[in-house]
Amino acid sequence: MKRRTAWKWAGISIAVVYLAALGASYAERAHLPPEPLEPGKRTVALAGSPAVTVAYRDVAGAGAIPVVLIHGSPGDSDVFQRMSAELAGPRRLIIPDLPGFGQSTHDLPDYSFRAHAAYMWRMLDALGVRRVHLVGFSMGGGVVLSMASTAGDRVASITMLSAIGVQTMEMLGDYGVNHAIHGVQLAGLSLLRVALPRFGELNRMDMGVAYARNFYDSDQRPLRGILKRYAGPMLILHGEHDPLVPVEAAYEHERLVPQSELLVFPGDHFMTFQEPRLLTGPMTDFWGRVESGKAVVRANALPERIARAALPRDMRHHPPAGFVTAAVIFLGLGFGTFISEDLACISAGVMVAEGRIGFLFACAACLAGIVTGDLLLFLAGRWIGPLRWLAKSNTVERASEWLQRNGASVIFLSRFTPGTRLPTYVAAGMLRTSLRKFLGYFLLAAVAWTPLIVGLSAGIGLPFANNRTFASLSLTVRLLIGGAVILVLSRLLIAMATYRGRRRLVGRLRRTLRWEFWPPYVFYPPVIAYIFYLGLRFRSLTLFTAVNPSMPASGFIGESKDQILGLFQNPNGWLPRHTLIRDREPQGRADAARLFMEREGLGFPVVLKPDAGQRGSGVAVVRSDVELREYLLGSTLPVILQEYVPGKEFGVFYYRYPGEAAGRIFSITEKVMPVVTGDGKKTLEQLVLGDGRAVCMSDFYLQKLAATAQGVPGNGEPVQLVEIGTHCRGAIFLDGGHAITPQLERAVDAIAQTVSGFYFGRFDIRVPDAGDLPRGDHLKVLELNGVTSEATHIYDPKLSVFDAYRVLFRQWRIAFEIGDRNRAAGVRPARVSELVAMLTGYRRRSREHRA
Repeated sequence: MKRRTAWKWAGISIAVVYLAALGASYAERAHLPPEPLEPGKRTVALAGSPAVTVAYRDVAGAGAIPVVLIHGSPGDSDVFQRMSAELAGPRRLIIPDLPGFGQSTHDLPDYSFRAHAAYMWRMLDALGVRRVHLVGFSMGGGVVLSMASTAGDRVASITMLSAIGVQTMEMLGDYGVNHAIHGVQLAGLSLLRVALPRFGELNRMDMGVAYARNFYDSDQRPLRGILKRYAGPMLILHGEHDPLVPVEAAYEHERLVPQSELLVFPGDHFMTFQEPRLLTGPMTDFWGRVESGKAVVRANALPERIARAALPRDMRHHPPAGFVTAAVIFLGLGFGTFISEDLACISAGVMVAEGRIGFLFACAACLAGIVTGDLLLFLAGRWIGPLRWLAKSNTVERASEWLQRNGASVIFLSRFTPGTRLPTYVAAGMLRTSLRKFLGYFLLAAVAWTPLIVGLSAGIGLPFANNRTFASLSLTVRLLIGGAVILVLSRLLIAMATYRGRRRLVGRLRRTLRWEFWPPYVFYPPVIAYIFYLGLRFRSLTLFTAVNPSMPASGFIGESKDQILGLFQNPNGWLPRHTLIRDREPQGRADAARLFMEREGLGFPVVLKPDAGQRGSGVAVVRSDVELREYLLGSTLPVILQEYVPGKEFGVFYYRYPGEAAGRIFSITEKVMPVVTGDGKKTLEQLVLGDGRAVCMSDFYLQKLAATAQGVPGNGEPVQLVEIGTHCRGAIFLDGGHAITPQLERAVDAIAQTVSGFYFGRFDIRVPDAGDLPRGDHLKVLELNGVTSEATHIYDPKLSVFDAYRVLFRQWRIAFEIGDRNRAAGVRPARVSELVAMLTGYRRRSREHRA
C-alpha cells in the first residue's frame, strides 16, 4: 500500500511540474517581441484575400528576365544564399520565403502547392514583374509546376532542381496512403507544438507543423498532367544519390517533358547549398539559350521523345525508398503491427515485391513492431491487468507455473493461431510469467512467423507487381487484393501443416472435381432451364404438377409422408408399420411413440423422420429410449415413427402414362452404405480421412461420428459410416439398372397401381437380400416420392455430368407428357403462386425443425 501511495504522489508531482512549465512556456510566447527582419530581406504585402506578407530577397541584375527561386519544405530563402552569390550580377534574382515559412506570414488557410503558386503570382504582380524564369527546389517543384499551369504565358522556363513532381515517386507512391501518413505526421507535430514546454528561441519554432501542413494540404496527382502539358523549355538537375527525391523521379519528368534537358550529378539532395557551382553554370547557360530562342520547346522536340512521352508509365517498377521514406516506412510498418500484424506484414511483402524496400528491411520493421507490441501486451497484463487484482495470490502462482511449464507450445501456437495472441500474452503478464522466458518464447515465435508472412506476401506479390494492370491500381487496392490472397493462402498453409488439414483439402478438391458432390445451385441450372423450355413448349410452366392428381402439387415439395403412405389401398405387407406423432407437447410425443411401439410389438431400432422432410433431412435411426426422447424433444413438428427394415435399399423410379395398362421402371439406384475397415492402429477419423471416397464427405461423417471418431477399430473390424440411404447424407448411389426384370416390373407396377392417381415418382424400397429385388420378392416400401424426386442412379461415379443431364432431361420430358395427358382429362396444374407458398411453408418448417 505504501509503495502504491508513493507512486501516486510521484505521478501527481510530475503532472504539476509539467503543467507549470507548459503555462510558463505559453506566457513567454505571448510576450515574445516580433522577430526582426533578416539583413537583405524585404517584405511585400499582397493585395487580396487572405492578407499575406511575403519576405523575400531581391538581388539586382541586368538580365531582361528575372529568375525566381522557390525553396523546398521545410526551409526558406536562406537555402539559396550560396547559390545566389554564384548567380549574382548577370540577372535579377527574386528569392521569397513562401508563406508559412521563414519570415513570411504563417497563419494561412491553405499551405498547398496551388495556394503557394497563387501567392507567388500575387507577389510578382506587386513587384511589377511580368515574365520570369522559375527554379523549383525540392517541394518548390510542385509550386513552379502549379504556377506554370495557371499562368503559363508568364513562364519563360522551368528549372527542376532536385524537385518533386509525379505522385508515384513520392514516398509510397499512392496519394491515399501518403495523405494518411502526412495526416499522422501533422497530428503528431501539432501535438508536440501544443504540449511541449519551450523557452527562448525554441518558443519561436513551429516544430515542423508548416512542413507537415504543406504536404498534407497538397495533392501531387495533378502534377503529372501539368508536366505532360507544359510546352516551354525545361532544365532538370538532380543528384544521383538523392535520398529524399529519388533520381527515378527526374528520369520520369524527363520522359514526360520531351523538350526537357536532364543533367544527373554524382551528388545528393543537398547539392543546392553544398555544391552550388555544379549547378549554376548549366542554369546560366540554359537561361541564355532560352532568351536567345535556342532552347528546345515541345513544338520542335525530337519525334521519338514525343512518342515516348505519350506512352503510359510502366507501373511495375518503383524506385527504392530513400532514407526519409525508408524511415517513414519502417515506423509505419512497425506501428501498423499494433493495428493488424497480418496487414502490416502483407503490406511489407507487397513493397518488397515492388522493389521499394528490401526483404530484410521489411522483416526488421515488422519484427520491431511485433516484438514491441507483444512486450506491451505482456506488460499490460503484468502492470494493469484487471484480473490480477481480483485473483488470489496462490491461484495466480499455480496458473503461472502451468504457463511456464507449457510456455513454449502456448506462445508458439498463439502466434500461429488467429485471435489468441492478445489474451495469451496479457495472461502471461498477469500470471507473473518470467519475463526472460516469455521474451525468449515470443522472440522465437515472431522470428519464425514474420519472415514467413512477409516472404509469402512478397512471393505472391511478385507476379502481381510485374503485371501492368495490377500495378496500375492504387496501393490501397493492391493491399486489399493482396491481403485477401494472403489470407486464403495462409489458411491453406496452416491446413497443410497437419495430416487432417491436408486430407480435408484433398476432400474439398475432390468434391469440386466430382460433379456428384456439387451443390444443387451449381448442378441444377441447366435442368431448370430445360424445365422452363418444356413449360413453354407445353404452354404451362407448372404442367408437371398434374402428373399425380392424388398428391398435393403432385408431390412438388413438403408433402406429408403419412398422407402419401395412406394412399396405398391394399398394402399387403408392402409397407412397414408406422404412425404419425402430431402432439407438440414433449411428454405427449414420447408417450405416443412408446404406445405405438408396444401396440405393434416393435423394439429398437426404429426410424424417425419429419412428416414433411426432403432429401433425407432429419431422418434418424434410434436405438434406445434415450435417443428416442432426445429426438422427439428436439422438435415440435409432426414426426413419423416407422418400423426399421433391415436389408439392402434401392430407389426404384417408376412411371405410367394415363390410359396404359402397365407402367415401366425408369431407373434403379443401388444404395450402398459406406464402410471403413479398421487396422487396429488408426483412429476412425484417420480411417475416414484416408479413404479415397469417404474423405469427400469427411466433415459430415466425422460430425455424425464425433463420439467415436478418436476410437481405434480393431484389425479387420468394419465400421458403417451412415445408416440413411440418402446421397447428400453420405450414402453411395450406384446404377442398379441390371436388376430390372419383367418380374420386378410387374411387382412394382402392382404396388404402384394400388395408389390411386399416381403415375410418376420414386419408391424407396428395401429387400432382405439384393437377390430378392430382380425376382420382385419381399419388397418393403419405405417412402414414395412425387414429381420432384430424381432418378438417383445418376450419382453413380461412373456416369458423367452429361449422362446425368440426359437422364434428367428425359425424366422431366416424361413428366410433362404425363401432365399433358392428365390436363386433357381435367386435372388442373398448380398455379405458380401455390408453388411459391408451398416453398415458403416448407422452408419455415425446416427452420423450425433445425431449431
